Amino acid sequence: MNVSAWVWIATLGALAIMLAVDLLIVGRRPHEPSMKEAGGWVAFYVALALVFGLGVWLVAGGQPAGEFYTGWLTEYSLSVDNLFIFMIIMARFSVPRQFQQKVLLIGIVLALIMRGAFIAAGAALIQQFSWVFYLFGAFLVYTAITLLKNGDEEEEFTENILIRWAKRLFPISSSFDSGKMTVVSETGKRLFTPMLIVMIAIGTTDLIFALDSIPAIFGITKEPYLVFTANVFALMGLRQLYFLLGGLLERLVYLNIGLSFVLAFIGVKLFLEALHTNTLGFINGGHGVHWAPEIPIWLSLLVILGTLGVATAASLIKTSRDRKKELINF
Repeated sequence: MNVSAWVWIATLGALAIMLAVDLLIVGRRPHEPSMKEAGGWVAFYVALALVFGLGVWLVAGGQPAGEFYTGWLTEYSLSVDNLFIFMIIMARFSVPRQFQQKVLLIGIVLALIMRGAFIAAGAALIQQFSWVFYLFGAFLVYTAITLLKNGDEEEEFTENILIRWAKRLFPISSSFDSGKMTVVSETGKRLFTPMLIVMIAIGTTDLIFALDSIPAIFGITKEPYLVFTANVFALMGLRQLYFLLGGLLERLVYLNIGLSFVLAFIGVKLFLEALHTNTLGFINGGHGVHWAPEIPIWLSLLVILGTLGVATAASLIKTSRDRKKELINF
């Protein structure tokens, strides 16, 4: 794809408008959205992504459109897994439900900024050093193995050094008050609310998430515009998805296994692509290994869709059976 500057400007402008509208809605009326409201917004953002992919198909062809859909689906599935950590953070800091939308929205803005920086850095590295795909592939396989090993362990949130430093440095009030970042105490002293600490927790967590998601999507498409837009559409509906899924997240017991397989699959795909464009002297004398199989984008999409579908269905079946057993034993 040859994406012109005005397309980038128009895309960033549309994103800024969407975020401004979201900030205005959440800022003026903090509340916990109903299932109907959350479902409507999730459906809207999913439909928007599907329409955008169709536009890519009409303008650039089926291959880029397939890359966008596959990348968006991958990022969306990884984002669903991230919601577990968000739930733990909200519970850890006792964030009132009516303020959780604001926390998630600002977290999404931070995630977009950080992922934009990672995408720019990743695209520059790929353009200069094709061997970086070996590193990306190895990292994704390692992440998949780690995720699989820790899948049965209860997830916990540990305060990092930045959070502990902020707690020592800034005067923090005991309540969230009206959900603002600062509040004036009865003595006239300006204090930060716990909202600041929550934002730092969400922001640093988003940074860790980006380390997994950016190499994964570069394994699907090397076009920075598609990488960025896939991340945008995956993140934009995340806030409403958090409230829509609710307790359903706890029922996705096999999601980690599914995501582990997806990450390992993309890691292997990256490694095979690196072999085709190999420039490392100690591998095949610095020449491409052209006998290595190539994984087409349509197959990647089918594998990712099938894996996530099986993991979700198996999770719901298992939790349903477990609940029935509990009722019978009770």
